Amino acid sequence: MQDRHVNRNVLLIEDEGEMCLLLNMILDQQGLQIDHVKTIAKANDYLERKLPALILLDNRLPDGLGLDYLGQLKRKYPWIKIIVMTGVDAAAGDAAIEMGADAFLSKPFTKARLIESVNSMLSE
Repeated sequence: MQDRHVNRNVLLIEDEGEMCLLLNMILDQQGLQIDHVKTIAKANDYLERKLPALILLDNRLPDGLGLDYLGQLKRKYPWIKIIVMTGVDAAAGDAAIEMGADAFLSKPFTKARLIESVNSMLSE
């Protein structure tokens, strides 16, 4: 297990190119190391090689729902903080928290809200 107090790596699991670019720019300005994958399968491959301190997980992905993947992530990597993001179903926020997400962001969210959520997760 990596020491999350020095780990500034964030894995972004998001398939929308513009959203990825925007999140990457905002988080890079916060001194974070951002890695990005577009599918659950690629996230699994990534996590075999590297363990981030935080995962930003979109709910609707080409190969499944982030909420379905969330339980698997929390069982295998309970120390990794996970923020679930969705723009489709705001009610997914309650489900995400119940399923183990550490936080939930409903799209669209503000830059300030993103930074606040990320910093909160990384300081715990």
